[in-house]
Amino acid sequence: MSAFRTLDDVSDLSGKTALVRVDFNVPMENGSISDDTRLRVALPTIRDLTGKGAKVALLAHFDRPKGQRVPSMSLQPVVARLSSLLGAPVAFAEDCIGPDAAGAIAALPAGGVLLLENVRFHKGEEANDPAFAEALAALGDVYVNDAFSAAHRAHASTEGLAHRRPAYAGRSMQRELEALQAALSTPKRPVVGVVGGSKVSTKLDLLQNLVGKLDSLAIGGGMANTFLFAQGHPVGASLCEKDMADTARAIMAEAAKKGCELLLPVDLVCAEDLKPGVATHTRALDGVADGDKIFDAGPASVARLIAAIDAAATVVWNGPLGVFEVPPFDAATVAVARHAAALAKAGKIIAVAGGGDTVAALHAAGVADDFTFVSTAGGAFLEWMEGKVLPGVEALKA
Repeated sequence: MSAFRTLDDVSDLSGKTALVRVDFNVPMENGSISDDTRLRVALPTIRDLTGKGAKVALLAHFDRPKGQRVPSMSLQPVVARLSSLLGAPVAFAEDCIGPDAAGAIAALPAGGVLLLENVRFHKGEEANDPAFAEALAALGDVYVNDAFSAAHRAHASTEGLAHRRPAYAGRSMQRELEALQAALSTPKRPVVGVVGGSKVSTKLDLLQNLVGKLDSLAIGGGMANTFLFAQGHPVGASLCEKDMADTARAIMAEAAKKGCELLLPVDLVCAEDLKPGVATHTRALDGVADGDKIFDAGPASVARLIAAIDAAATVVWNGPLGVFEVPPFDAATVAVARHAAALAKAGKIIAVAGGGDTVAALHAAGVADDFTFVSTAGGAFLEWMEGKVLPGVEALKA
């Protein structure tokens, strides 16, 4: 973690203002927050800074107002819940720059907390406009980015501002970076990857990057059908990107060249329709009938992947192995997730997972809290795994 400045590197903050980028793009139902996870994630950083006597001005976006002031996309509804979680009052400013913001910050006591209005109400945010970044910077003394989930965007509040004030990673950002470094940058080996999803085309960069970094890579979900088709196996009426067969073969060749063992399904759970309680059939690789649709990996595939995880030191997971939302096609995902979680909880492996579907699948299996780290950052987590540079992270490097 030495490559990134953290709150441990911050000198005296007494009487200073910390501009803190957080992710408060929370789900709302009927004007109320339905899941406050993203607010809770920010609490350690806020408390760390207020404990050092800093004024804390929180920068965040909500929804996609596209540079317009949209009342229904105001961050004001977040204030009451954040104040309750923090156990302290949280002020609110009607704007994130200019006199309203400056006045609200001036009125804060040392150790006070202020939430600034949606940064995306200004076109300069997503354009990373220098003038807008300067206007943000004018409000504070130091910058803290605690929103890894927004770090793949080169916006004014995630990248531009970081070059205009001393910049640090918040506690949530620090945890995320340390976990991802432990999983891919400097991992304990052997490293096993699990990648699922419906289409090869949506995870092409990810697969191409991982075969050069992992010791073995399990491919599941609909994308596995494309690989099986590319190997000449029948896939019946299953989802399959047949036009990606050459790409799949190229990835298999690259994996062999790099010494990464690909773990494709060796048996398949099929049905005629995707619905709960439907009659299922476990097929061998060459036993898939014309009317079959593949919806999950079979028990032999599960056993093979579990054996690979048993021999691993690190597991990196993105995407379910089947259509886990519709039982019984959650069986493979749940079985492998619970096994990996048990090993992680016992300290036998490092298990890092991320991505929306992945998080949902781990929660469905009841094991999200047992993994070493579960990232709630969808796009940023995926781009990190793809080996791409994240502008908001690069700006924090020492």
